[in-house]
Amino acid sequence: MDLYMMNCELLATCSALGYLEGDTYHKEPDCLESVKDLIRYLRHEDETRDVRQQLGAAQILQSDLLPILTQHCQDKPLFDAVIRLMVNLTQPALLCFGSVPKEPSLGHHFLQVLTYLQAYKEAFASEKAFGVLSETLYELLQLGWEERQEEDNLLIERILLLVRNILHVPADLDQEKKIDDDASVHDQLLWAIHLSGLDDLLLFLASSPAEQQWSLHVLEIISLMFRDQNPEQLAGVGQGRLAQERSTDVAELEVLRQREMAEKKTRALQRSNRHSRFGGSYIVQGLKSIGERDLVFHKGLHNLRNYSSDLGKQPRRVPKRRQAARELSTQRRSALNVRLFLRDFCSEFLENCYNRLMGSVKDHLLREKAQQHDETYYMWALAFFMAFNRAASFQPALVSETLSVRIFHFIEQNLTNYYEMMLTDRKEAASWARRMHLALKAYQELLATVNEMDVSPDEAVRESSRIIKNNIFYVMEYRELFLTLFRKFDERCQPHSFLRDLVETTHLFLKMLERFCRSRGSLVVQNKRKKRKKKKKVLDQAIASGNVPHSPGELEAVWSALAEQLQCCAQDPELSIDSMVPFDAASEVPVEEQRAEAMVRIQDCLLAGQAPQALTLLRSAREVWPEGDVFGSQDISPEEEIQLLKQILSAPLPRQEGPEEQGAEEEEEEDEEEEELQVVQVSEKEFNFLDYLKRFACSTVVRAYALLLRSYQRNSAHTNHCVVKMLHRLAHDLKMEALLFQLSVFCIFNRLLSDPAAGAYKELVTFAKYILGKFFALAAVNQKAFVELLFWKNTAVVREMTEGYGSLDGGSSSRRAPTWSPEEEAHLRELYLAHKDVEGQDVVEVILAHLNSASRTRKQIIHHLVRLGLADSVKDFQRKGTRIVLWTEDQELELQRLFEEFRDSDDVLGNIMKNITAKRSQARIVDKLLALGLVAERRELYKKRRKKLAPSSLPNGEESLKDFSQGDLEQEEHLPEEESEEDEEKGEGSEAEQVQGSSFLSTENLGQSLHQEGFSAPLLWLRNCLIRVANDREEDGCSQAVPLVPLTEENEEAMENKQFQQLLCKLGVRPPASEQETFWRIPAKLSPTQLRRVAASLSQPEEKKLQPELEPKVPGEPGPSEEHHKEHRAQALKALLSARKKKAGLASSEEEETPDGKEQLKAAPKKRQLLDSDEEQEEDEGRNRAPGIQKKKRFQIEDEDEND
Repeated sequence: MDLYMMNCELLATCSALGYLEGDTYHKEPDCLESVKDLIRYLRHEDETRDVRQQLGAAQILQSDLLPILTQHCQDKPLFDAVIRLMVNLTQPALLCFGSVPKEPSLGHHFLQVLTYLQAYKEAFASEKAFGVLSETLYELLQLGWEERQEEDNLLIERILLLVRNILHVPADLDQEKKIDDDASVHDQLLWAIHLSGLDDLLLFLASSPAEQQWSLHVLEIISLMFRDQNPEQLAGVGQGRLAQERSTDVAELEVLRQREMAEKKTRALQRSNRHSRFGGSYIVQGLKSIGERDLVFHKGLHNLRNYSSDLGKQPRRVPKRRQAARELSTQRRSALNVRLFLRDFCSEFLENCYNRLMGSVKDHLLREKAQQHDETYYMWALAFFMAFNRAASFQPALVSETLSVRIFHFIEQNLTNYYEMMLTDRKEAASWARRMHLALKAYQELLATVNEMDVSPDEAVRESSRIIKNNIFYVMEYRELFLTLFRKFDERCQPHSFLRDLVETTHLFLKMLERFCRSRGSLVVQNKRKKRKKKKKVLDQAIASGNVPHSPGELEAVWSALAEQLQCCAQDPELSIDSMVPFDAASEVPVEEQRAEAMVRIQDCLLAGQAPQALTLLRSAREVWPEGDVFGSQDISPEEEIQLLKQILSAPLPRQEGPEEQGAEEEEEEDEEEEELQVVQVSEKEFNFLDYLKRFACSTVVRAYALLLRSYQRNSAHTNHCVVKMLHRLAHDLKMEALLFQLSVFCIFNRLLSDPAAGAYKELVTFAKYILGKFFALAAVNQKAFVELLFWKNTAVVREMTEGYGSLDGGSSSRRAPTWSPEEEAHLRELYLAHKDVEGQDVVEVILAHLNSASRTRKQIIHHLVRLGLADSVKDFQRKGTRIVLWTEDQELELQRLFEEFRDSDDVLGNIMKNITAKRSQARIVDKLLALGLVAERRELYKKRRKKLAPSSLPNGEESLKDFSQGDLEQEEHLPEEESEEDEEKGEGSEAEQVQGSSFLSTENLGQSLHQEGFSAPLLWLRNCLIRVANDREEDGCSQAVPLVPLTEENEEAMENKQFQQLLCKLGVRPPASEQETFWRIPAKLSPTQLRRVAASLSQPEEKKLQPELEPKVPGEPGPSEEHHKEHRAQALKALLSARKKKAGLASSEEEETPDGKEQLKAAPKKRQLLDSDEEQEEDEGRNRAPGIQKKKRFQIEDEDEND
């Protein structure tokens, strides 16, 4: 970007700063205002960071800001403003753009800003600029805390941030092209810091107890200073070359010399360079070409060894998402004077600052005073300085702050957290993998330091090491950590260096653990296992809780024992009702449910023989719920109380399941007779090292080691030793050589054995020959071993390869299911075909009853039916309620007969469900009655209660609607038990209809309250999601669970709101089933029609007001005119007032026939329709509702009541 393309205002502002004449900078009178204007412009730049780019192109920092900083530092307001502007200009590009842009246009702007930052870093590499910053910082630190003003603290923080920003700028490797021992721009910057004395001020800030507020800034600056350094190499600077370094260099030179000699020998054996047109063509016998003929080779014989079928082929392009992760961190040797300065800085930092600074930073992290991911600097400092201390002169006292079991726990917690986030947050998986690598390096250094303490001459140090190891090896999480990391290793996110460090850390841990076990003889460790606790279904739960129906004789016997006690207690005036509290105001359980629970508690007290408690609870409940006289009237006599208690004792009260049972019913288990609850049991056991080593004998671990072995030429000698040692443990110690019988591993061995420098890898060559010898010995016995080379193997396959195929079937400890003989398969097929069409029974249960073999389980039968092609999926046999869909002619005739028989009863649907032969869900029976034309609408099947109508006037009927709620609750409590049981056993279709038909009253109320609380946007988002899923399921023809992923902060807050979650449950949305799931999910069982109905219930009240006008009238019903509506409302209120008076004992004993009595009976079923929601009470204002909506709502409320 050219300077002449700058914005006019920006160009004028930059011109008003001043000008440079020679080495002297002359500032303009408006210099301070111009700096503030530039700060203001930067605050309002666009997403491309145009202002930042224009200032970078104009080199404002190099030509204006730095001269002002160095020559006009006495002007304090100007100095503060320039520091503010510099901090903003040098801000890292990642912070400016949020992340590395994926769009090409934004990516170009990102690289441009990065280029300007690298130019700023090069301009700062001078002693003069850092000298001014160092002097200013020194003067500010001289002030005591009582003399230091807020502006001084801000200036200190800005200077530290400026230094951090300059050091954070990455090096431009293509531009610098510096080799080791040469001074790069970063080295020049470090040398300028050293000459200015800023490093001493950093040490002072790190060691001073009064300056702990800057500890995180100091730690971040120090980590950036040592970004490219190796602690082991830094510790050996100035001490001459060590013998180990010399031997390593000699080995590397020997490898290069051997390869060079092999290449010379190969060239000498080749023909002369003179070209021959008659080189000849050859037929390679045994090697087929594209057709069936032998391959024709058109080159000289000396090139035959290099022939490959891949010659001339285009390499397959690897998609970007599958490419291996790139290494981001590089290490290089700085100039010698810089390394000497950094070594002295490290030594002084360890002696005076390390323990204090790390303790302060740990305190900030635990108290959450730090910013997000600041713990990564803590883990880097722990790994770097502990490695420096171990390599220089090992003194455990210098790093005692980070050498404890608590630090091991802290690192392990963060490592596990990063691991889980890498698996869940796939978009940022690479960032989480880098953080996990830092945590792994810190864990590795902790183990290395503890291992170094074992050989210390100090007895106290060795004892401390023994205590730490005892604690680490005892806890199971520390032992399982490496297995978890190996099993979830992903080379697309985690670079090669992570795998190298993981292998070396595992090698160190196993070596320490093995040595510790040998020294102790026996080791007791903690063991955690998930015990599957068998839990019986609803019948067993009822027996355990005492919810068993008692016979009338038993109840009479119980009552005879209670009657005398109750009479004595009823006459006792000292019986207090304060001791029993039936109502909990802080509970989330609704008041109606608490009233039902109070009734159940009274019955439990009576069954337990606790007469005083039952009577006390009855009177307390009467005080809490006086309306409706459910617990008796206020002036009830003692005799009537006793009779009421007798009725409660014999009443079949509904009992709700506990929260444990309700929460566990979402588990999708194949065996539905028992629920398996996982309970973590902690115990102790004697540790066996070989048993622990067997956990590593799996294909995922071996595959990771083979991946690292593939780059054996680039690996260090220690890394290759760690790989070979682990593979040797698996192959030799565990006798599982067949784990390594894999073609990719053998290709590595072939490349190793044909390497001219194979003599430098003696350990690898010996191991490769050992494995190959074992393979060819096995291949002589088992010819299928050559085919097994194509697959990675587990321990079971290894055992079959070595002991013979089928050897696992006869083992008593094998968990594999016994094989099916042809006779058993024929019998299974015959039983399935004979019973698959029989309705009302479980075909798998019938097969289990008639199958000859008693060792077969339900799961084995289902899987074998699918394998034989008799069934499409295992889901076809899930026992979740009735799955009968088709009706036979006899069943339709039976349904018609039952309807004609019970059509005049109070509960038509309940009686039909009791007497029908083939048990079906309530919803399917209702749908069939509508299809046969036996009823015109669902409301005709609602349960009715006969009531005597008393004449009442309209004004008396317009009383508070609260008085009529008791009648609805009684109707809910007296629902047939068969209906509730049938609802609990519904299949997928029934559950979906239940979601559609239940909880719409509470859903509407919840939606209104959420609208009032400001959740309109999340509700609209939820509604759109439901409609979109419905459309997708209609288009695709198949359905699966769809997660609800909130992409905005507002939607995230709504998903965490308890009331919003309650609404989701009411709508049928499934919460996360396990720790692996994060989001709520729309179940696959909801059809598109049901999803649209659920979405329609989330409409705002303004939208619902328009629905009656938009929807067509239902044929056969009068239009929703205002006069007709008022007439029906008056009739409904008359009927409701009559019911209330009858309940209160105020109705007349003789009923006078009225000419409109028939119309009142017709209007009575509408009472719940009129009173179900508060919104419908607003109909006095002239708002009408469509009959179709009212009918649907009525049915949905009824279903909800039955399920409750």
